[in-house]
Amino acid sequence: MKQARAAKQLSPRFLPINLSEAKSRGWHELDVIFVTGDAYVDHPAFGVPLLARLLESKGFRVGIIAQPDWRSKEPFMALGRPRLFFAVAAGAMDSMVAHYTPARKLRRDDAYTPGNRHGARPNRATIVYTSRLKEAYRDVPVVIGGIEASLRRFAHYDFWEDKVRRSALLDAKADLLVYGMGESPLLELVQRLQAGEPFTAIRDIRGTAYASSALPEASAATGVLELPSFETVAADKTAYAESFRLLSGEQNPGCAKIVAQRHAERYLVCNPPAEPLSEKALDRIYALPFLKAPHPSYTAPIPAYEQIRSSITTHRGCFGGCAFCAITHHQGKTIQSRSEGSVLQELERLVALPWFRGSVSDIGGPTANMFGLSCGDRVAGAKCRRGSCLFPRPCGNLVTDDARSSRLLANARNVSGVKHIAVSSGVRYDLLERQPRYLRELVGHHVGGLLKVAPEHLTDRVTSVMRKPGRASFEQFRITFLKESSRIGKKQHIVPYFISGHPGCTLSDMVDLALMLKSWGMQVEQVQDFTPTPGTLSTCIYHAGVDPFTGEQVYVPKTDREKGLQKSLLLYHVPDERKNCLLALKECGREAAAEELFGARPKR
Repeated sequence: MKQARAAKQLSPRFLPINLSEAKSRGWHELDVIFVTGDAYVDHPAFGVPLLARLLESKGFRVGIIAQPDWRSKEPFMALGRPRLFFAVAAGAMDSMVAHYTPARKLRRDDAYTPGNRHGARPNRATIVYTSRLKEAYRDVPVVIGGIEASLRRFAHYDFWEDKVRRSALLDAKADLLVYGMGESPLLELVQRLQAGEPFTAIRDIRGTAYASSALPEASAATGVLELPSFETVAADKTAYAESFRLLSGEQNPGCAKIVAQRHAERYLVCNPPAEPLSEKALDRIYALPFLKAPHPSYTAPIPAYEQIRSSITTHRGCFGGCAFCAITHHQGKTIQSRSEGSVLQELERLVALPWFRGSVSDIGGPTANMFGLSCGDRVAGAKCRRGSCLFPRPCGNLVTDDARSSRLLANARNVSGVKHIAVSSGVRYDLLERQPRYLRELVGHHVGGLLKVAPEHLTDRVTSVMRKPGRASFEQFRITFLKESSRIGKKQHIVPYFISGHPGCTLSDMVDLALMLKSWGMQVEQVQDFTPTPGTLSTCIYHAGVDPFTGEQVYVPKTDREKGLQKSLLLYHVPDERKNCLLALKECGREAAAEELFGARPKR
């Protein structure tokens, strides 16, 4: 009873999830209704609540339908008909990635669902949710967004069907697609609709894509790039790779063109990306009244929330350009950092929450040590078409000064009520070579004995395909880390994460990696099998078998058997994996390595 009373008191502070909650605010009609594949957690780490709070702060009436039962239209009518539009997102992950393992086997859990329960969202949630909304309210516009829609906005290779699929916008039959981080496009859309513009007339917002019966006209400021058609890239892998290459050059908001791709008699038309948010704009967003809690209607814990509830996001974006990662494609290459004051104020609000016990689980972003970094040449930066500021070598215009990031960590530790702050976000160790102050802060105060880093691989031939630093950079970092730990009298270790089965990687490459780790006395606990996710360079190489930028053929391990053997080689220290390791060594002609791996030549 006590818990029920608390929930009743808290509920009006959350955004409404049903008509009863909307009416308790005096709202008899909502302006925008969000539909999401994740549970409703009122925390800025969850995209839909962040966007909903932003619209609420501008005076719009918004509600959230979280994880509706898609088997009928009724759950999608829980908040009635919105005045402006529905906004749909599959969730924080692509729904197919959330549902299936790299071996295409069904997962049994879902971290974004109460009770870690699988099955709360459908496959291809963006398409299914839009279909149900159109069934319920045929005349209400539907805007799709989030990472699933964002990375599937053009014709794309789908690993789970092993074929090239059409644009998600066309498959979903939605009215508009918002890609990337959606604050600016979504806010401009609602404000223009509020001013009386017809929905169908709004076709020029940055960060949006729409369907058209004709190619758009080029403006004085923006040209038009037409990609090979869906039909062409679906039938020709070389054309698919060329389409990816062309599209990759249009990611910079400063110089990107309008990009169009024909699908039969229609065109998918994509406007240039939205401009990065300013520090002040980002500060305003993170100052919104997030409750940092799940909606009180939930009775089971939500694992994703438990993991991030005491975390602080300091920035967004990543200029690393890793081939397998979607962050740059979704958040952009430009680092958008909050002010130190904004971060510390959020930390003080966190300390004041009744459940906080003094430990901050993370302070960082996609890459923790990129906070406060930028391009030192604005003119060059506005024209830059590089996919990475670090690969194949750091750009001469990259400002790597670590004064802001190291000062932030030091000041955050001094906030009253904070006992410990972990940096759980990934760090780029090749960038740390240029950040001695941040390195000292990190090693001295923010590593709880183990520092997790993700080299992904260490043989230079494979890391080149991955667009990651190779062995020399990692080895230098390992020596520096151990030396700094020793200097301050701490016994600390590096926990590396690796990917098996990545394009370019052979069994022999994994043997070399295993031998490196053995020589350093390092053992891995987990190995991630590569999953070709929509929109990434690695996925393009996986499907086309070539590097789209060089045209060179790339070896691609595709069978579950080979990928399993690659994974086993990195787990050579696990007794149950020894049989597979010996099989892998035999297959690649490296049987002589068994003695070095296992300490003595094992009996057959």
